[in-house]
Amino acid sequence: MPSLALSDKKKEEKKMKKKIDLETTTPEQDSKKKGKKLKLSDSDGEEKKSKKKRKSIDESEEEPEKKSSKKVKLSVVEDVKVDNPNAVSNFRISDPLKAKLKEKGIEALFPIQATTFDMVLDGADLVGRARTGQGKTLAFVLPILESLINGPAKSKRKNGYGRPPSVLVLLPTRELAKQVFADFEAYGGAVGLAACCVYGGDPYAPQEHKLKRGVDIVVGTPGRIKDHIERRNLDLTYLQFRVLDEADEMLRMGFVDDVELILGNVEDPKKVQTLLFSATLPSWVQTIAARFLKQDKKTIDLVGNDKMKASNSVRHIALPCSKQAMSRLIPDIISLYSSGGSTIIFTETKDQASELSGLLPGARALHGDIQQSQREITLAGFRKGKFSTLVATNVAARGLDINDVQLIIQCEPPRDVEDYIHRSGRTGRAGNTGVAVMLYDSRKSGVSRIEKQAGIKFEHVSAPQPNDIARAVGMEAAEKITQVCDSVVPAFMAAAKELLESSGVSAEVLLAKALAKTAGFTEIKKRSLLSSLENHVTLLFEAGKPIYTPSFVFGALKRILPEDKVNTIEGFTLTADGQGAVFDVAQSDVDQFMSAAQKTASVSLEIVKELPKLQEREPMPRGRFGRQGGQGFNNRGRGGRFGRGRGGGGGQRW
Repeated sequence: MPSLALSDKKKEEKKMKKKIDLETTTPEQDSKKKGKKLKLSDSDGEEKKSKKKRKSIDESEEEPEKKSSKKVKLSVVEDVKVDNPNAVSNFRISDPLKAKLKEKGIEALFPIQATTFDMVLDGADLVGRARTGQGKTLAFVLPILESLINGPAKSKRKNGYGRPPSVLVLLPTRELAKQVFADFEAYGGAVGLAACCVYGGDPYAPQEHKLKRGVDIVVGTPGRIKDHIERRNLDLTYLQFRVLDEADEMLRMGFVDDVELILGNVEDPKKVQTLLFSATLPSWVQTIAARFLKQDKKTIDLVGNDKMKASNSVRHIALPCSKQAMSRLIPDIISLYSSGGSTIIFTETKDQASELSGLLPGARALHGDIQQSQREITLAGFRKGKFSTLVATNVAARGLDINDVQLIIQCEPPRDVEDYIHRSGRTGRAGNTGVAVMLYDSRKSGVSRIEKQAGIKFEHVSAPQPNDIARAVGMEAAEKITQVCDSVVPAFMAAAKELLESSGVSAEVLLAKALAKTAGFTEIKKRSLLSSLENHVTLLFEAGKPIYTPSFVFGALKRILPEDKVNTIEGFTLTADGQGAVFDVAQSDVDQFMSAAQKTASVSLEIVKELPKLQEREPMPRGRFGRQGGQGFNNRGRGGRFGRGRGGGGGQRW
């Protein structure tokens, strides 16, 4: 009898254990959830009783029971909701701020925000390093506001008319300052705190008026902040927080003296909490951290020694392109890679930005020579989707958080690898994915350097070919056709029937033509793989032995072809293996080149189907191995690739 009772007891314990496994978590989960349990159908009393029974279970039966519990878990997995450790509800955030976060669709903090929140709220100085687009702004906005209304800074904060600020935030550009100010204004306004933004290019009087009325938070650029300090408009006596955001960019832009003067203007640094955020940590930034932050400062590095410095949520593409082909190539890159989202194009100079924006339909330029008021209008229009293409210099490369930027195009490899990292980081933000396309002259160096220093691997592709573009824009055209209201169809039925009967082609062919016309395609012209030139073909030259200099190839071609024909070669480049050279020739000249090569056994020419790896060289002297073309974008003498009728006749699309 005792043995039978024991057997029944064990069966009951097995059943209870299945229930327990649904309600218990791992030790790690227990520590994170601070003892909280997921509630199912069992009562608390049954749960406690079953836990006691579980302890008496024989060890020999543990394995079968675990398997059984796993099966039970699988059957109810959809009904159990696991807490997110970064959920807003897990942090010391007041209800008004939680409501504002929920209003903006934020239910969980990003890693850098979650990691630094308690540190900042508890009063620690901080050096924070994170890849661009990881949410650095809210990493200091939220804990600073919480400290001012409910935390250590509340008792020290001044109130009333004419109050001095408790928070000072420095940023390198006006655009960044306005963006951070917008966050402080939105979240600070929810808890009754006032902020103002001061930057160069705007009149002093309105800024002075706001400062004299009294604010809690001042956001601005170093130059204008320094001016207001010297004019005695800005009193830092009661400052409790100072923030340096994008500190490495302040160094690059020459704000070293201004930043050090502002930081040194605080009477007792020990009473001020200092937060420094930077994507990179050059020596000056480290010196600032050692000089102005407390010795017990915290350091958060979400980049570390990870080789992938550029955003890993971005597809990095390298595409060879000559200057003269660029203005007609870029619209097709947008069609192929933007997925209907916004595009930012980066140029190296202001003149290039203005010129290229004038050549692209619906594009707008953004650079330092444009008046501040117009720049603000441009950015506002881009954010609201009034136009989808922004052509910018580095002024827009840092920190601008614009929703739905799907594609970044860089017109050439930037001189500074950090510029590539931050430009490509304008897409793939906040958990989204994006595409960054870098155009490069095949004769110049730079691609391998960026790959190595940015820790990325480029996907090397050639210019979008007609079939690729047709597929991309064909889907858009099909969508437009299907959106035509049914009520207008009867008016066109007679013409459609007549066309179908008289055209002599199938309905599918007629529909394909209609799609092509809707998409703007009336003619297709192919592009070369090497320079992306329309109506050009890339050829590979080999001589059966190593080729060390371009002059060898030039001489060999000159012996079998007229010199004026050889001088039409575009984009001459040696292959990386040293065994050949590639160059572009006009489609109309291909037969002459191929026929000449077939008549001699010393050289061979073939049409390139896939571009080989190339040597990275400095540009060759103009005129000897092919025309270099103009340095601008407005070289349209070759006519439009597809003959699209956008913007005028003559085949000139842009």
